[in-house]
Amino acid sequence: MPLVVFNQKGGVGKSTIACNLAAISAHQGLRTLVIDLDPQGNSSAYLLGAAPAEDQPGVAPFFEQTLGFSFTPAPPSAFTVRTPFEGLDLMASSARLDELQGKLESRHKIYKLREALAQLGQDYDRIYIDTPPALNFYTRSALMGARGCLIPFDCDDFSRQALYTLLANVQEIRADHNPQLAIKGIVVNQFQARAKLPQRLVQELLDEGLPVLQPYLPQSVKVRESHQLARPMIHLDPGHKLTQALVAIHGVLA
Repeated sequence: MPLVVFNQKGGVGKSTIACNLAAISAHQGLRTLVIDLDPQGNSSAYLLGAAPAEDQPGVAPFFEQTLGFSFTPAPPSAFTVRTPFEGLDLMASSARLDELQGKLESRHKIYKLREALAQLGQDYDRIYIDTPPALNFYTRSALMGARGCLIPFDCDDFSRQALYTLLANVQEIRADHNPQLAIKGIVVNQFQARAKLPQRLVQELLDEGLPVLQPYLPQSVKVRESHQLARPMIHLDPGHKLTQALVAIHGVLA
């Protein structure tokens, strides 16, 4: 089932959540793919240990192929690469995605990713899609092709104000383009259990009946070490409280 991790606000942990859930899936023996649609390439660097080379397979070559015509186009799986983690593959990002966006929009290629996801679903048990912090061509493509949407929430008033617009946008895409799209839940990230503001904000979301997932992901400096070493938490420190919270979230989504 393709799952989009999306929030229009930057810095809320989209890449961290997408990569760590994917790493857990692979660690549990599921064939797993991460698709990195964000030109910043944070998920790609996290899983590969360095920024992907411009000439390697990835999202940009996949979309470039859709702009031309071939009697024998390469299958979507040809644009994936293995990561150092067994069972976990990546369709890497590229800075070229920014310059490609206008061409793809003008040529009406919005459904090409949905077609690719249908094919990739035959090769992978789990697909996680990291998106840019904007409702642009790539994010819409992902939401139109996925079955589920996961929304990171980082416990501040700005995030809460943006949340309602985000939910409305997802529901609009569901109504107009993808009736199978479901909001799988809101992941509370960087939660400080002893601070009053995060507790109040999360409780207000619960009181409104929004699908807040539990447990909440605790704030931890360990995740920065995870980024620096390019090792998802399940491989860096399986017993850490953040790792265990991520495993629990993964179980809820399964």
